[in-house]
Amino acid sequence: MTGGYGAADILHDCTLRVEKGQIAVIVGPNGAGKSTAMKAVFGMLKLRGGHVTLDGEDITALSPQDRVAKGMGFVPQVANVFPSMSVEENLEMGAFLRRDDFRTTMEQVFDLFPILRDKRRQAAGELSGGQRQQVAVGRALMTQPKLLMLDEPTAGVSPIVMDELFDRIIEVARTGISILMVEQNARQALEIADQGYVLVQGANRYTDTGAALLADPDVRRTFLGG
Repeated sequence: MTGGYGAADILHDCTLRVEKGQIAVIVGPNGAGKSTAMKAVFGMLKLRGGHVTLDGEDITALSPQDRVAKGMGFVPQVANVFPSMSVEENLEMGAFLRRDDFRTTMEQVFDLFPILRDKRRQAAGELSGGQRQQVAVGRALMTQPKLLMLDEPTAGVSPIVMDELFDRIIEVARTGISILMVEQNARQALEIADQGYVLVQGANRYTDTGAALLADPDVRRTFLGG
Protein backbone atom coordinates (compact mmCIF):
# COMPACT_ATOMS: atom_id res chain seq x y z
CA MET A 1 0.00 0.00 0.00
CA THR A 2 1.17 3.50 -0.88
CA GLY A 3 -0.80 6.56 0.21
CA GLY A 4 -1.39 9.24 2.81
CA TYR A 5 -3.34 12.40 3.49
CA GLY A 6 -3.35 14.99 0.73
CA ALA A 7 -0.29 15.13 -1.51
CA ALA A 8 2.20 13.58 0.91
CA ASP A 9 2.55 9.81 1.11
CA ILE A 10 2.91 8.33 4.59
CA LEU A 11 2.90 4.69 3.50
CA HIS A 12 5.50 3.49 1.01
CA ASP A 13 4.86 0.02 -0.45
CA CYS A 14 3.71 -1.16 2.98
CA THR A 15 2.60 -4.81 2.99
CA LEU A 16 0.51 -6.49 5.70
CA ARG A 17 -1.03 -9.95 5.76
CA VAL A 18 -3.10 -11.75 8.39
CA GLU A 19 -4.06 -15.41 8.16
CA LYS A 20 -7.34 -16.76 9.53
CA GLY A 21 -7.29 -17.05 13.30
CA GLN A 22 -3.85 -15.50 13.64
CA ILE A 23 -2.61 -12.38 15.42
CA ALA A 24 -0.53 -9.91 13.41
CA VAL A 25 1.08 -6.99 15.23
CA ILE A 26 2.39 -3.72 13.78
CA VAL A 27 5.12 -2.05 15.84
CA GLY A 28 7.64 0.71 15.25
CA PRO A 29 8.69 4.15 16.46
CA ASN A 30 6.32 7.11 16.77
CA GLY A 31 5.46 8.52 13.37
CA ALA A 32 6.24 5.24 11.59
CA GLY A 33 2.80 5.09 9.98
CA LYS A 34 1.44 2.24 12.10
CA SER A 35 -2.05 3.64 12.66
CA THR A 36 -2.09 5.05 9.13
CA ALA A 37 -1.46 1.55 7.76
CA MET A 38 -4.40 0.20 9.73
CA LYS A 39 -6.64 3.06 8.58
CA ALA A 40 -5.61 2.30 5.00
CA VAL A 41 -6.71 -1.31 5.44
CA PHE A 42 -10.05 -0.05 6.79
CA GLY A 43 -10.55 2.38 3.89
CA MET A 44 -10.09 5.62 5.84
CA LEU A 45 -7.53 7.01 3.41
CA LYS A 46 -7.16 6.73 -0.33
CA LEU A 47 -4.37 4.56 -1.66
CA ARG A 48 -2.29 5.80 -4.57
CA GLY A 49 -0.88 2.32 -5.02
CA GLY A 50 -1.61 -1.20 -3.89
CA HIS A 51 -4.85 -2.89 -2.90
CA VAL A 52 -6.70 -4.47 0.03
CA THR A 53 -8.24 -7.93 -0.13
CA LEU A 54 -10.41 -9.78 2.40
CA ASP A 55 -10.94 -13.51 1.97
CA GLY A 56 -9.54 -13.21 -1.54
CA GLU A 57 -11.95 -10.42 -2.56
CA ASP A 58 -10.55 -7.05 -3.63
CA ILE A 59 -12.26 -4.44 -1.43
CA THR A 60 -9.98 -1.49 -2.21
CA ALA A 61 -12.84 0.60 -3.61
CA LEU A 62 -15.23 -0.01 -0.69
CA SER A 63 -16.08 2.52 2.04
CA PRO A 64 -15.33 1.67 5.69
CA GLN A 65 -19.02 0.90 6.31
CA ASP A 66 -19.10 -1.47 3.34
CA ARG A 67 -15.92 -3.12 4.64
CA VAL A 68 -17.69 -3.71 7.97
CA ALA A 69 -20.48 -5.43 6.06
CA LYS A 70 -17.86 -7.61 4.34
CA GLY A 71 -16.35 -8.67 7.67
CA MET A 72 -13.97 -6.01 9.02
CA GLY A 73 -14.16 -4.71 12.57
CA PHE A 74 -12.15 -1.67 13.68
CA VAL A 75 -11.53 -0.36 17.21
CA PRO A 76 -9.91 3.10 17.16
CA GLN A 77 -7.56 4.20 19.93
CA VAL A 78 -9.77 7.03 21.22
CA ALA A 79 -13.48 7.91 21.19
CA ASN A 80 -14.29 4.22 20.82
CA VAL A 81 -17.40 4.03 23.04
CA PHE A 82 -20.64 6.00 23.36
CA PRO A 83 -20.11 7.30 26.92
CA SER A 84 -23.71 8.28 27.69
CA MET A 85 -25.11 4.94 26.53
CA SER A 86 -25.15 1.78 28.61
CA VAL A 87 -22.76 -1.09 28.00
CA GLU A 88 -25.60 -3.12 26.50
CA GLU A 89 -26.65 -0.24 24.22
CA ASN A 90 -23.05 0.13 23.04
CA LEU A 91 -22.99 -3.54 22.09
CA GLU A 92 -26.34 -3.21 20.32
CA MET A 93 -24.86 -0.36 18.26
CA GLY A 94 -22.25 -2.82 17.03
CA ALA A 95 -25.03 -4.92 15.53
CA PHE A 96 -26.59 -2.08 13.52
CA LEU A 97 -25.90 -3.77 10.17
CA ARG A 98 -27.28 -7.13 11.25
CA ARG A 99 -30.79 -8.29 10.44
CA ASP A 100 -30.64 -11.52 12.44
CA ASP A 101 -30.99 -12.21 16.17
CA PHE A 102 -27.73 -11.00 17.73
CA ARG A 103 -28.43 -12.03 21.33
CA THR A 104 -26.23 -15.13 21.03
CA THR A 105 -23.31 -12.95 19.93
CA MET A 106 -23.93 -10.60 22.87
CA GLU A 107 -23.81 -13.55 25.27
CA GLN A 108 -20.51 -14.61 23.68
CA VAL A 109 -19.16 -11.10 24.33
CA PHE A 110 -20.34 -11.29 27.95
CA ASP A 111 -18.66 -14.70 28.29
CA LEU A 112 -15.42 -13.18 26.95
CA PHE A 113 -15.68 -10.09 29.19
CA PRO A 114 -17.70 -11.15 32.29
CA ILE A 115 -17.38 -7.72 33.92
CA LEU A 116 -19.49 -6.28 31.10
CA ARG A 117 -22.37 -8.60 31.98
CA ASP A 118 -22.26 -7.25 35.53
CA LYS A 119 -22.21 -3.66 34.26
CA ARG A 120 -24.52 -4.06 31.26
CA ARG A 121 -26.91 -1.33 32.49
CA GLN A 122 -24.14 1.11 33.47
CA ALA A 123 -23.13 4.05 31.26
CA ALA A 124 -19.93 3.25 29.37
CA GLY A 125 -18.47 6.63 30.33
CA GLU A 126 -18.50 5.60 34.00
CA LEU A 127 -16.27 2.57 33.43
CA SER A 128 -12.51 2.31 33.92
CA GLY A 129 -10.22 2.64 30.92
CA GLY A 130 -9.71 -1.10 30.67
CA GLN A 131 -13.43 -1.78 30.89
CA ARG A 132 -14.17 0.80 28.18
CA GLN A 133 -11.67 -1.00 25.94
CA GLN A 134 -13.56 -4.23 26.57
CA VAL A 135 -16.79 -2.49 25.52
CA ALA A 136 -15.11 -1.20 22.35
CA VAL A 137 -13.75 -4.64 21.42
CA GLY A 138 -17.08 -6.24 22.29
CA ARG A 139 -18.96 -3.80 20.08
CA ALA A 140 -16.67 -4.64 17.15
CA LEU A 141 -17.23 -8.36 17.79
CA MET A 142 -20.99 -7.80 17.52
CA THR A 143 -20.48 -7.31 13.77
CA GLN A 144 -19.17 -10.93 13.59
CA PRO A 145 -15.96 -9.84 11.84
CA LYS A 146 -13.56 -12.05 9.93
CA LEU A 147 -10.81 -9.51 10.69
CA LEU A 148 -10.68 -7.47 13.91
CA MET A 149 -8.38 -4.43 13.86
CA LEU A 150 -7.25 -2.86 17.13
CA ASP A 151 -5.42 0.48 17.27
CA GLU A 152 -3.32 0.49 20.47
CA PRO A 153 -5.86 -1.41 22.61
CA THR A 154 -3.70 -1.18 25.75
CA ALA A 155 -3.00 2.57 25.58
CA GLY A 156 -3.36 4.14 29.02
CA VAL A 157 -4.17 0.97 30.95
CA SER A 158 -2.19 -0.67 33.76
CA PRO A 159 0.17 -3.61 33.09
CA ILE A 160 -2.28 -5.99 34.78
CA VAL A 161 -5.14 -4.82 32.56
CA MET A 162 -2.85 -5.00 29.51
CA ASP A 163 -2.08 -8.66 30.23
CA GLU A 164 -5.79 -9.39 30.66
CA LEU A 165 -6.68 -7.67 27.38
CA PHE A 166 -3.97 -9.61 25.54
CA ASP A 167 -5.35 -12.86 27.02
CA ARG A 168 -8.81 -11.97 25.69
CA ILE A 169 -7.37 -11.10 22.27
CA ILE A 170 -5.77 -14.55 22.14
CA GLU A 171 -9.17 -16.07 22.98
CA VAL A 172 -10.80 -14.13 20.13
CA ALA A 173 -8.19 -15.39 17.66
CA ARG A 174 -8.80 -18.97 18.79
CA THR A 175 -12.40 -18.65 17.56
CA GLY A 176 -11.04 -18.19 14.01
CA ILE A 177 -11.15 -14.38 13.87
CA SER A 178 -8.01 -12.77 12.45
CA ILE A 179 -6.47 -9.96 14.52
CA LEU A 180 -4.48 -7.00 13.19
CA MET A 181 -3.16 -4.85 16.01
CA VAL A 182 -1.09 -1.68 16.34
CA GLU A 183 0.66 -1.63 19.70
CA GLN A 184 3.16 0.63 21.48
CA ASN A 185 3.94 -2.10 24.03
CA ALA A 186 5.98 -3.82 21.35
CA ARG A 187 7.68 -6.54 23.37
CA GLN A 188 4.48 -7.75 25.03
CA ALA A 189 2.54 -7.59 21.75
CA LEU A 190 5.16 -9.58 19.83
CA GLU A 191 5.01 -12.26 22.53
CA ILE A 192 1.43 -13.08 21.47
CA ALA A 193 1.92 -12.39 17.74
CA ASP A 194 1.95 -15.07 15.07
CA GLN A 195 3.23 -12.44 12.64
CA GLY A 196 5.02 -9.17 13.33
CA TYR A 197 5.65 -6.11 11.19
CA VAL A 198 8.15 -3.42 12.15
CA LEU A 199 7.40 -0.21 10.23
CA VAL A 200 9.79 2.70 9.84
CA GLN A 201 8.72 5.83 7.94
CA GLY A 202 5.75 4.03 6.41
CA ALA A 203 7.71 1.09 5.01
CA ASN A 204 8.34 -2.48 6.14
CA ARG A 205 11.70 -2.68 7.92
CA TYR A 206 11.34 -6.18 9.42
CA THR A 207 8.71 -8.87 8.81
CA ASP A 208 8.78 -12.20 10.65
CA THR A 209 7.06 -14.25 13.32
CA GLY A 210 6.67 -12.56 16.68
CA ALA A 211 9.16 -14.98 18.25
CA ALA A 212 11.76 -14.38 15.52
CA LEU A 213 11.51 -10.60 15.85
CA LEU A 214 11.91 -10.85 19.63
CA ALA A 215 15.04 -12.94 19.09
CA ASP A 216 16.52 -10.64 16.42
CA PRO A 217 19.33 -8.61 18.05
CA ASP A 218 18.88 -5.67 15.65
CA VAL A 219 15.15 -5.46 16.38
CA ARG A 220 15.73 -5.77 20.11
CA ARG A 221 18.43 -3.12 20.17
CA THR A 222 16.65 -0.61 17.93
CA PHE A 223 12.98 -1.05 18.80
CA LEU A 224 12.67 -3.03 22.03
CA GLY A 225 15.17 -1.28 24.26
CA GLY A 226 17.89 -3.94 24.17
